[in-house]
Amino acid sequence: MANEAKETSGKTKIAVVTGGSRGIGKSTVLALAERGVNSIFTFVSASKEADEVVSAVAKFGAQAVAFKLDTGIVGEFDGFVERVNSTVRGWGAEHIDYLVNNAGISHHNAFDKVTEEELDKLYAVNFKGVFFLTQKLVRIMNDGGRIVNISSGLARFWTPNTVPYASLKGAIEVFTHYLAKDLGPRGITVNAVAPGAIQTDFSGGMVRDNPEVNKMVSEATALGRPGLPDDIGPMIASFLSDANRWVTAQRIEVSGGMYL
Repeated sequence: MANEAKETSGKTKIAVVTGGSRGIGKSTVLALAERGVNSIFTFVSASKEADEVVSAVAKFGAQAVAFKLDTGIVGEFDGFVERVNSTVRGWGAEHIDYLVNNAGISHHNAFDKVTEEELDKLYAVNFKGVFFLTQKLVRIMNDGGRIVNISSGLARFWTPNTVPYASLKGAIEVFTHYLAKDLGPRGITVNAVAPGAIQTDFSGGMVRDNPEVNKMVSEATALGRPGLPDDIGPMIASFLSDANRWVTAQRIEVSGGMYL
């Protein structure tokens, strides 16, 4: 599959993946590496895990660089883009090809108890950061590039105490739809991938570590279990390939058939 990344241009493709040190982001970076794609990914605090991902990527014969970035702080974006530019040039390229907006934070609180501070923090990372980082990175993206925004099954189905989180994922899906039209003249596709409940450390590892939640999710899912990061990362990597060049402005749910 390594040759797939070079099938159209003869050059190695380059991806930017936010939140790439753990969970779905890590799985995405590794799945891209298996396809011969180099990655620039971000992390907030998991520096050891980020280093491990870089080492794992090298085993596939690809390259990866990890940069610390809080995607909730827009003021850090210009410096990050400069580092991306420098890395891309060091790899003998001029632009990036793919962007996966994966970084996000969870939130669980009853609607009538949500504070302004909580909502502002959630908005900063889960929507505002996605909006402005994408705005900056499309300027250094090749025409014909691909963008995947991570939404959530919660934008379709209901679970308790998730009003702000689900609402902002809904905003991501509308953003995806509109951006696909705006970037269409450049041949850039924009799609949303909406995972269901995944066994990671997201939400404090609730799906992975809480037997009651794990059982509830299993019973609500057609395929009979919660998802794993490797159920999502390879799907995103394949979605970025040229085989999906005619798919844009779509929401693809990858939930194993949750709450059908």
